[in-house]
Amino acid sequence: MSLDHFDLALLDAIQRDANTSQQDLGAQVNLSSAAVNRRLKKMTVDGVIVGTVAQINPVEVGYTLTVIAALEVEDERLDKLDSMKRIFLACPQVQQCYYVAGEFDFVLIMLVKNMEQYTQLTRELFFQGNNVKRFKTLVSMSTVKSGLFVPTVSRE
Repeated sequence: MSLDHFDLALLDAIQRDANTSQQDLGAQVNLSSAAVNRRLKKMTVDGVIVGTVAQINPVEVGYTLTVIAALEVEDERLDKLDSMKRIFLACPQVQQCYYVAGEFDFVLIMLVKNMEQYTQLTRELFFQGNNVKRFKTLVSMSTVKSGLFVPTVSRE
């Protein structure tokens, strides 16, 4: 899909506040409500917009630790890698999972209530026959920036 400046402006606006009415979005980007509706539907169908979610403060619901885990796998067979991906995808504490090049094979960003929960997750996700050779844990001391905001306007 080719995105024009109206589409990019709409994407920027709904990333900042997805609750903005289509009438207000139209006023912001100089389009009618009907045009906004049509464009948002098309971007959803085309896979540009993949979901609309509420951003929740993890500490307020008991998740006080952010842990980054870097994993090296034992065996890089595709079936084993796919199995690991499915396990990580199914775990609600895994917020982000990246299959990466370099010293490690996976990087996981996880939210946990405490170190005991993280220890239990390492047993379930890394040790119980899940093809992990070794892993390195980083515990976040504070969150400087967190989000999934995708820049829609070039900063050149």
